[in-house]
Amino acid sequence: MTDSDDRQTAVVLLSGGMDSATTAYEAKARGYDLYCLHTSYGQKTETKEYDCATQLAEELDAEEFLHIETDHLSDIGASSLTDDEIDVEDADMDAEEIPTSYVPFRNANLLSMAVSFAEANDCDAVFVGAHSEDYAGYPDCRPEFFEAFEAMVDTGTKPETNIDIEVPFVTDSKTDIAQRGRELDVPFEHTWSCYRAEEPACGTCDSCAYRLQAFRNVGMRDPIPYAERPEYAESE
Repeated sequence: MTDSDDRQTAVVLLSGGMDSATTAYEAKARGYDLYCLHTSYGQKTETKEYDCATQLAEELDAEEFLHIETDHLSDIGASSLTDDEIDVEDADMDAEEIPTSYVPFRNANLLSMAVSFAEANDCDAVFVGAHSEDYAGYPDCRPEFFEAFEAMVDTGTKPETNIDIEVPFVTDSKTDIAQRGRELDVPFEHTWSCYRAEEPACGTCDSCAYRLQAFRNVGMRDPIPYAERPEYAESE
């Protein structure tokens, strides 16, 4: 692509976590110019996540970084991420039920904003960082959900609009994401995954556990600070 007018562009939902960061770097590696969208929805670690997303957008040389407040998800509640009366649970990596950290239908809300942003800027795609270990617990991370949402986008946008919903790691594990992030030189020190704390990360919530395990599995030490690093973080 030699003509700048022929460049592909994409909106990336950039939460500040390792999955969305790796997804953003994957999109850039595929040749997309990036429009980064970050949302604060009343989550307990929203300030830290915003700081990380801002840093990542700068590192990625994004065309635009848009921050949107979505307080309605906090007002709706029913999630330990947004409701102070619901405790963030310790990691249970064998649990099969939907965890309390599930924010009801959050991804539909976030994707709707991302598609609006993409259509307004004539973007070709929206990139999302969901993966297989997400949809084991979160129904709005399943491949079928993204396929259905893309069909809805085709129906609900202008006739000339063509926006692909790209979920590059939807069949991969968090370990796969850590490995791909290493290959892409993702600055994981500028990412945050903890559900409980803004610094140091707790090390014991579900998100910390899966993240620490992924880094261990690829032989890397997670570069962010933790209050504790349990056995799933230690190299064997």
